[in-house]
Amino acid sequence: MATSPCPRCGQPNDYAANFCSSCGQAIGRADEQTEGHDFESETHGDSPTAALIATQGPTVGSRYNLEPGVTTVGRHPESHIFLDDITVSRRHVEISEGEAGFEVRDVGSLNGTYLNRKRIDSATLTEGDELQVGRFKLQFVTGQ
Repeated sequence: MATSPCPRCGQPNDYAANFCSSCGQAIGRADEQTEGHDFESETHGDSPTAALIATQGPTVGSRYNLEPGVTTVGRHPESHIFLDDITVSRRHVEISEGEAGFEVRDVGSLNGTYLNRKRIDSATLTEGDELQVGRFKLQFVTGQ
């Protein structure tokens, strides 16, 4: 079976697939022009980069870089971080970079959001924190 890598996370997908089976990113065939997101070469000026690494759930090993401004996380296809599982609300969490660092805020999810196994409405993320969104456990990492 011919495969095509996802332009967002690199996951091999069936050549005929329209969306990545891992992260939900729209993908196209090799002969089509796609709007990929090259995270490896992306820089945000002098501000530190941050990401969430999936440590549990259907997308284990996936890396989700946090967007400048607000990063949306949920089951809605237009979420920056698309987590396709019934345990995740369509609009579950927002993560934004503020003066105190990266802030996570539950935006009315049904199953709640957990930071280091404690249910939260909002909190500041620190290196190594474990964020749980539905069945997904995501480790917060930063670096230049």
